Amino acid sequence: MSEPSPSAAPLLGRLLDLLADDAPAEELGAVTSEARAAGVPAADLAEVERAAATALRIRGALRQHRRRELQLTALFDTAGDLAASRDLDDVLKAIVRRARMLLGTDTAYLTLPDEEAGDTYMRVTDGSVSVLFQRLRLELGEGLGGLVAQTASPYATPDYRTDDRFRHTRNINAGVLDEGLVAILGVPLLLGSSRGGTGKVIGVLFAADRAARVFSPDEVALLCSLAAHAAIAIDTARALDDTRTALAELAGANEELAGANAAVRAHSAAMQRAEEAHDRLTDLVLRGGDVKDVAVSVAGLLDSPLTIHDPGGRPLAAVRPDGTGFAADSMDAGWLAGTAEESRHGARAVHRDGRWICAVLAGHELLASLVLHRPDRLDDSDRRLFERAAVVTGLLLLLRRTVAETENRIRGELISDLLADPERDPAGLAERGRRLGIDLDRPHLVLVAESAARERLGGAAMRYLFGGDIHGVSAEHAGTVVLLIDCDGQGTPAGAAARAAAAQLGHLVQAPVTVAGTGPASGARELAAAHAEAARCLRAMRVLGREGEGADVGELGFLGVVLGDAKDVDGFVTAVLGPLLRYDERRGTHLVRTLRAYFGAGGSLIRAKDELHVHVNTVVQRLDRIQVLLGRDWNEPDRALELQLALRLHLLSGGRESCAPRPPAVLSRAAPPAAGRRRPPRPPSRPSAPCSG
Repeated sequence: MSEPSPSAAPLLGRLLDLLADDAPAEELGAVTSEARAAGVPAADLAEVERAAATALRIRGALRQHRRRELQLTALFDTAGDLAASRDLDDVLKAIVRRARMLLGTDTAYLTLPDEEAGDTYMRVTDGSVSVLFQRLRLELGEGLGGLVAQTASPYATPDYRTDDRFRHTRNINAGVLDEGLVAILGVPLLLGSSRGGTGKVIGVLFAADRAARVFSPDEVALLCSLAAHAAIAIDTARALDDTRTALAELAGANEELAGANAAVRAHSAAMQRAEEAHDRLTDLVLRGGDVKDVAVSVAGLLDSPLTIHDPGGRPLAAVRPDGTGFAADSMDAGWLAGTAEESRHGARAVHRDGRWICAVLAGHELLASLVLHRPDRLDDSDRRLFERAAVVTGLLLLLRRTVAETENRIRGELISDLLADPERDPAGLAERGRRLGIDLDRPHLVLVAESAARERLGGAAMRYLFGGDIHGVSAEHAGTVVLLIDCDGQGTPAGAAARAAAAQLGHLVQAPVTVAGTGPASGARELAAAHAEAARCLRAMRVLGREGEGADVGELGFLGVVLGDAKDVDGFVTAVLGPLLRYDERRGTHLVRTLRAYFGAGGSLIRAKDELHVHVNTVVQRLDRIQVLLGRDWNEPDRALELQLALRLHLLSGGRESCAPRPPAVLSRAAPPAAGRRRPPRPPSRPSAPCSG
């Protein structure tokens, strides 16, 4: 007897064990080879190969999630270091060490300007092995750091030695070569505003690798956020140092200078208050607070109502000085964006229309705006406190976004699998959804979006879901972006949801976005079918030239009847022919029959009157009445096609017209045709007709 074929079950169990032990990818891939060598049957072998591929995807997702967690932990540790440090050298060492940890680079370093020598020098390095590099001094405008300092903007290069955007010098090239650096990212440490209206650069923070590397936008944004926080910490440390120096000098001054002593005490108290406020805000970050907690703290410290608005003007938080919340109205997005841009450009809070506004930034991206409702001026310490709150708010929003984007990517894989093959394992898809916090059995709207700015649309969809009160998930599929939105009992129509998404996504990507919506639908099969209908609707919108709009199948007229799965024929017929049907029913006329005969005769009045057995003038009078009821464009090509389809569907669905005998009547002369209407020619005479419409 032949031996039984090996089973795939032990191999599947081995895959789970390797995944639990975080085994290398090579060991996971080797399970397939082991199954093939053991002679596992073809069907089981295919299952093992699919399981191995799934295990590799799960391993990649888990590793990416752990990397995100490490970055967030490093950011919180940085905030703790900055809060605990009062010595400037300790602050700078903490900044550079955390920058290297955040980005996982080979080295990180920080340069500061030497005002006496008129150049910049290497103040702190971490991971550097070259003495020449550690002692490097740069003239203003030289190298990548010079470009960052001049433009007050971050710059990155995957290969510094071949990048001609920077002014290379023999001194810098020698230091970079001796250190072996290749990829370099530099971001400015900005503080205050200069006479030119731009932020004052007080240093440059770098992260560098000894191999070619492309720094992602997330990495640039994270380093910019750390640099912004670090700039304030450096300024605080310098201010404290200046205060200690001033107090030491004033201690030996004449005690009779009471006014000077009072000013010193006031300045010292202000600095102490600023230090306490900084510690309080940093503690919010360490405790995992949110933007509302920041608003409560700042409103209490500055004794004024405070609101936080997203880039579209919608309120994220609104609190009074006593910590109670209130209902805040949305602000004009254009006015808020202009004021926030002024704040960003000057790196300071600005006062407009009785309010203080400070932009919340991540690099150059506007995340939100802090609005302090206070008509009077802020002194320097309160203004710096307000600006520091904006930095902390940006850090919290960026951390929240990073977590939300990671979760959305993992959930997006579920949506991609659902759309690719909903019949394979509906129960398994539902169970995966529950583990990820998505109940596929709840009603969902399905939106499908496309745009010429395809590379920006996926990120915009995640920001759209993250920035508002919309509960859903997004995924890129077949060249489009699919959004699954929980109806949440609100009953929002699919068309309205599609229009709202088209407007907001278009604003985020700065390009027209077309969105087709369907639903609600629930369950893997219904959701996949709804997606197919939305995709057809999207193609129809493209054919109709409705780019940049949002709609559902029911709003596309006769194309909706052709494309939609519901096929609401009665609703379509009523929407198109309703005025004629109601008129015929009330008056016993035959406008619907006349219109069908007119179209059936190819627009010929003579052939139509023969079909109806009436005089040609009667046909003309009825067409006049049809124009009054349907509008002047009833005979235009697009409208005529829609009417002919509705007439055919009405006939097929059993619609009938009756023509009860009516007493002969002398017809009055019809009114002249409306201006601009193309109507068929009238005969030379207008005799009476036996049946009028």
